[in-house]
Amino acid sequence: MKRLLKLKILILLLFLFTVIAATSLSVSNENKVLVARIEGVIDPTSASYFEKALKKAESENAILILELDTPGGLDESMRQIIKAILSAKVPIVVFVFPSGARAASAGCFITIASHVAAMAPGTNIGAAHPVGMGGSEPPDKTLQEKITNDAVSYIRGLADKRGRNTDWAEKAVRESASITSKEALRKNVIDIVARDLDDLLSQLNGFSIKLDGEVYTIKTTDSIVNHFPMNWIERLLHALSNPNLAYILLVSGFYGLIYEFANPGIGFSGIGGAICLIMALYSLHILSVNYAGLALILLGLILFIAEAFTPTFGVLAGGGIISFIIGSLLLFESPIPEMRLSLYTIIIVATISMAFVIFIVNLALKAHRKRIITGQEGMIGLTGKANTDLTPEGYVFVRGELWRAVSQQGEIKKGDDVEVTGFEGLTLRVKKVSK
Repeated sequence: MKRLLKLKILILLLFLFTVIAATSLSVSNENKVLVARIEGVIDPTSASYFEKALKKAESENAILILELDTPGGLDESMRQIIKAILSAKVPIVVFVFPSGARAASAGCFITIASHVAAMAPGTNIGAAHPVGMGGSEPPDKTLQEKITNDAVSYIRGLADKRGRNTDWAEKAVRESASITSKEALRKNVIDIVARDLDDLLSQLNGFSIKLDGEVYTIKTTDSIVNHFPMNWIERLLHALSNPNLAYILLVSGFYGLIYEFANPGIGFSGIGGAICLIMALYSLHILSVNYAGLALILLGLILFIAEAFTPTFGVLAGGGIISFIIGSLLLFESPIPEMRLSLYTIIIVATISMAFVIFIVNLALKAHRKRIITGQEGMIGLTGKANTDLTPEGYVFVRGELWRAVSQQGEIKKGDDVEVTGFEGLTLRVKKVSK
């Protein structure tokens, strides 16, 4: 009986072990997909975020889909992303999405480097001609030719590795060629045109790629899809690549510090100004800055402050406005609209600065015209009564006090009303007030 009971228990344990093992196997064999998204300029934050997403995908043995919508960005950050793609242990799918999105400049390189390149209808890819700092080609033609040839060699190597159209890839760099998703598919620039993520997963199922030199077949049937968005710190740092935000932070930080130095207090404006300036410096480090424009903006701000503290009734303020606007227009020069300052932002910030200066100058003018009411100067114009006869010297009561006074208009009788016209040391000059 005991043996039979032990046998039943053993059979039950074996059954449970088999069920658990089968469940674990089914879980491990589930097709996993991790979706990351980069939108906007390719910058150090974008590169760091992509590497985190790839590391997570590799730890979960998941396919990584990168939804991309970018006008381009920094060459160093682009190459950092591409290096990560080329050494990836899992399939990388770059999906230019949604409709209206683009993979321009650096985005074109990243898309071509991916294991699977996909685009949504109504998107475009290309315009990958390299530009120098400040958004223009270097004045040295030989240097520009070297930069272009390097970019051509790089993109052709990526296209060749993935079996894509190397001639068009070169054309995208040399001629800034740009094509739609349909053209890209027809010219073997991309692999898939998909409406959305579900359509992409459907088309990916059974798609074969080369991974670590071996053929790998992608399986997306009943796949578990997880999204991996940027955290709030990454979103903040990524937002700082916006030139309009960098510009506002720069001006706000400068004004905050000036206000703190002019009106020492608790320190909120100083702390806020310092934080704004630090974030602005981070942005300027990322963006292509024209330092002549930056110098003109700082000169304009200095002239504003000089006008506020030593009013010249508009002379310094006028020069400051001109310097400020010219500097703002020159600050960020780029062929990419997203990496240039908006004219509306310049107008708004310049208008607020001008209004601030006008307000300060107006206060100075009022203070200049206002009669002094303290000290000896404040005595001029006050009236009182003669306490003695002034022939021409005597004493008068003014503002409840007895003052030695000298008549400026002949003899003044005791009790006559007098008006202070000036002073000599502690002696007032007065005249008789006509009734």
